[in-house]
Amino acid sequence: MNPALLFRQDADAVQLQPGQTLFHAGDPATDMFVLLEGEAEIIVGGTVVETSVSGALLGEMALIDNSPRTATVVAKTACRLAQISPKRFNFLVQQTPYFSIHVMKVLVERLRGMNERMAK
Repeated sequence: MNPALLFRQDADAVQLQPGQTLFHAGDPATDMFVLLEGEAEIIVGGTVVETSVSGALLGEMALIDNSPRTATVVAKTACRLAQISPKRFNFLVQQTPYFSIHVMKVLVERLRGMNERMAK
């Protein structure tokens, strides 16, 4: 599943220029984002841990558990992102089961990736 396809028609998408920050580690979480176009870097502790491309979920962890952001996200190229509020997220979980499964898969992939990096 590519979530970018669900949101490609969003008229109120967030636009970022290269080098612009979407959010910082420690920021309060309000929404998550789906990267519709462009590339963004996920930075933890000053280290780029992932370069995200179209379809990537950003900020989902903080939205799910209502905790501060654990990473900083910076646009590597010009980006267009769909903004997902908690209300919209809950609607998607109820109405689009594949979206829920996709979010879980992303969380698992990121956890496994961090575990692999820690084991080195």
